[in-house]
Amino acid sequence: MSGRLVVVGGGQAAFALVAKLRALKDERPVTIVGSEASLPYQRPPLSKKYLLREMTLDRLLYRPEAWYSEHDIDIRLSTTVTRIDRGPKHVTLSDGSVLGYETLAFATGATPRRLPAPIGGDLAGVYVVRDFKDADLLAEEMQPGRRALVIGGGYIGLEAAAVARTCGMDVTVIEMADRILQRVASAATSAIVRGIHRSRGVDIREGMGLHRLIGDNGRVTAAELADGSTIAVDVVIVGIGIIANDALAHEAGLETANGIIVDSHGRTSDPAIFAMGDCAVLPWQGMRIRLESVQNAVDQAEAIAAILAGSSEPYDPKPWFWSDQYDVKLQIAGFGLGHDETLVRPGQREGSVSVWYFRQGKFIAVDAINDAKAYVTGKKLLEAGITPDRAKLADPDTDLKSLLA
Repeated sequence: MSGRLVVVGGGQAAFALVAKLRALKDERPVTIVGSEASLPYQRPPLSKKYLLREMTLDRLLYRPEAWYSEHDIDIRLSTTVTRIDRGPKHVTLSDGSVLGYETLAFATGATPRRLPAPIGGDLAGVYVVRDFKDADLLAEEMQPGRRALVIGGGYIGLEAAAVARTCGMDVTVIEMADRILQRVASAATSAIVRGIHRSRGVDIREGMGLHRLIGDNGRVTAAELADGSTIAVDVVIVGIGIIANDALAHEAGLETANGIIVDSHGRTSDPAIFAMGDCAVLPWQGMRIRLESVQNAVDQAEAIAAILAGSSEPYDPKPWFWSDQYDVKLQIAGFGLGHDETLVRPGQREGSVSVWYFRQGKFIAVDAINDAKAYVTGKKLLEAGITPDRAKLADPDTDLKSLLA
């Protein structure tokens, strides 16, 4: 426990790693190198309450500055690692200094995909939402009566659309795929979420791409869509996915594939180097996946902290996610990848519903819309490895708790 741990990245995974290490009484020297000017903070509220100005940045911080010094954690903000030399085990920082390490951990996250400049991606009024500075800029644009175009019908895009509509903006969402949420949810869940947005006046156009954005004096004013139509816009929010921040690892000779490849203990191809969170590609049920979620970033980081402190337990992901849109809470337990059947079950309260996923007869995930009971039951079933009786599940009179018996 004497050698220095250097954590590359200053987000949620980085904080979870060092906080768990200290909770486990591991006293090794720790340095966090974070590119942002802020101490580590929660990111999920950025596209929701923070964007609506219902939360301030100080409320998003995991811990105040004093906590880091009290726990002997050296944190360097507005700083990046520019080079890793694995032989001598040292990193070069953007300020020119060199820092030695015994163990290195990547918590570099991911970067939002942006629109190419030739089609208007560099125009003023075009935004992504990944950090608090993005959210600050976008919040200034959220004015009643203005016209917002959201490009991409994934969770980030739809959350931003919900905020824009709540602010009284006219909102259009375009999604190139056949349906919103196509990459991450079933057709049944897509239909439910689509109905939620349309009932609130959002214009959702699926199977619709963007040809180009049109600007005037460097500011976006319109969008030409793939079908040749043109719509006037004041603000564009881009939610077309993220790219894992693995360039530094790749340059250091580590194995990467749109993410840093790790084993079940979070180790990269160099046993002295770990990776976690959105930047890591991990093994799961015979596949290699990248879990883009706060829950995974925290859980994986804490598992790696335990390993650094002496545990030999591998990290076994138990995926769960959530999304808040308007007054609707979507909670997801499991991972519906490769599902071949779904079952839609109405909830006990008006507006509550759940979608249950199966693959080759096995229960693998549940999407619960304003239905906490379905979410909790589904999560417990997954943890116990139980596939519920289909007939009982389909019967709305069945007490979900009975499925656990």
